[in-house]
Amino acid sequence: MTYGTQLAERVGWVQRRCNDLVRNVEHFIHGKTGVIWNAVVGLLAEGHLLIEDVPGVAKTSLAKAIAHSIGGSMRRIQFTPDLLPSDVVGVQIYDTHKGQFQFKEGPVFGNILLADEINRASPKTQSSLLEAMAERQVTVDGVTYPLPRPNFVIATQNPVDQQGTYSLPEAQLDRFMMLLRIGYPTPEHEVRIVGDAIARRLPEQLQPVCTIEDMQQMIEVVRGIYVAPALQAFIVTITNATRTIPQLKLGASPRASNALATAAQARAAVDGRAFVTADDVKQMAKPVLAHRLVLTPEAAVQEFKPEGIVDRILAAVPVPQAPVGA
Repeated sequence: MTYGTQLAERVGWVQRRCNDLVRNVEHFIHGKTGVIWNAVVGLLAEGHLLIEDVPGVAKTSLAKAIAHSIGGSMRRIQFTPDLLPSDVVGVQIYDTHKGQFQFKEGPVFGNILLADEINRASPKTQSSLLEAMAERQVTVDGVTYPLPRPNFVIATQNPVDQQGTYSLPEAQLDRFMMLLRIGYPTPEHEVRIVGDAIARRLPEQLQPVCTIEDMQQMIEVVRGIYVAPALQAFIVTITNATRTIPQLKLGASPRASNALATAAQARAAVDGRAFVTADDVKQMAKPVLAHRLVLTPEAAVQEFKPEGIVDRILAAVPVPQAPVGA
């Protein structure tokens, strides 16, 4: 059996496991298949997810449904203004029996951390996640502790009711691979949501359909998805273009280029392909790039939208004509 055949079989297995995962989440999250698929793609790419939308559209429920569909340790933190960094990463506690300090791990040491309403915590507490999200480790009192793999942060926040909140700074937004918005359901899907409420169905009742070991293997397969040099240049051209748009005071960083490439790999894998296409890059461009773009005050007044700017860039950048298959 050739390497190409082996990879194709493994990619087919990833596709089947992802289908199982999405169908399981859809038992509770109705009518949002595209959002669920993007969330799964983000996790396969080892990315962190920020779910932002108005209150009551199942942001937390989506995060819970994903977490409970994957076997592994899930921790939840309700972010509040009085939350301390030690409540997130852990703290040194003196053990009187041993006569020494022992490190007590915080919730960030779970495989999945649900950070609910992350923008309600102080900037100091928010920043305690920076090292964990970027380097998969935390440092306490000069000692570095590695986090379990995989390790995902799924955070939620509301774009309204900003009293008593602290907007995430650009450096922290850049740590999130994707920003997802759920939106209101259609009337027929909302009827099903009401039925779930009447029956007292909860996302915690979902059974895992994917083990954490499965996730680790799926992530390894995604890392082997081929990205042709022409597509690597295509990705860089897109992110570079964001740095020259007059309506933007801050464009996408090189971290965004890396995120777009790995997200495109995961998108190809869930479609059952061992190589990335330009369509994979285009499909992932808005959820990966838009939240990293900062409008100038003039553009904001004129109601420009980062998503619209990404669309303009994608329409202007030529699609590579070179072969993209492995």
